[in-house]
Amino acid sequence: MIIATTIAQVRAQVAAWKKEGLTVGLVPTMGYLHEGHASLVDEAVRQCDRVVASDFVNPTQFGPNEDLEAYPRDFDRDCALLEEHGCAMVFHPAVEEMYAPGAATYVEILSDMPKQLCGKTRPIHFRGVCTVVSKLFNIVTPDKAFFGQKDAQQLAIIRQMVRDLSYGIEIVGCPIVREADGLAKSSRNTYLSEAERQAALVLSESVFLGQKMVAEGETDANKIVAAMTEHIQAQPLAKIDYVSAVDGVTMDPVDQIAGTVLVAMAVYIGKTRLIDNFIVEGK
Repeated sequence: MIIATTIAQVRAQVAAWKKEGLTVGLVPTMGYLHEGHASLVDEAVRQCDRVVASDFVNPTQFGPNEDLEAYPRDFDRDCALLEEHGCAMVFHPAVEEMYAPGAATYVEILSDMPKQLCGKTRPIHFRGVCTVVSKLFNIVTPDKAFFGQKDAQQLAIIRQMVRDLSYGIEIVGCPIVREADGLAKSSRNTYLSEAERQAALVLSESVFLGQKMVAEGETDANKIVAAMTEHIQAQPLAKIDYVSAVDGVTMDPVDQIAGTVLVAMAVYIGKTRLIDNFIVEGK
């Protein structure tokens, strides 16, 4: 596996691959990889001839009081996982490589999409996400890019950005990967104490509760959200950021389960903010 630290290295290698007629997949990550990331790489390897993964903790998507400095990092471990799963190149740039001194250009969606859900309490987050993903698209020029459904709002926003900016890139969403007990895999799970790890199951439990209500025919989104909220509130270590039902494309709030609906949550377990969701596909 090639370890690239500069934009020039990535561009030269991708150009060589494309000269051979090979297709290129991109898996953007912030490192500290787990089985969820591995599943994205596996799917990219399945669909593309060569796979590039980025391993970069992007500072522009963290707010002033968020966990940028504390965000877990283990590049050697990341490389071992990526190589094991067939990744051809990892792009691991320094911040100065991605953001030159005096950088002042951002990519931002100005609709209400980034203001919903996570955007309500993280107002600059999706501007940072769109900017770094746009830069990665320009650097790697992939045929396809792979993102996890756990970050469902991010996935919807990136799809919108790709449409709006006419990127010739197919965006592939991949299913949430869960621990054996149901907890969605996340790099932030490492922050949890033993008691908090147990308490965090309240997120997946509420997801399964909501899915059960939909399966039994409930179409009132507010009733589903209320039941999920009540379940989470019964856990003393949990503090809700939001539990919401929104249109799966626009992220606008909905009252009824009709069309494609995303039911999503962000919950603090102690000081750790975790997210989870499920999607009801339109009929």
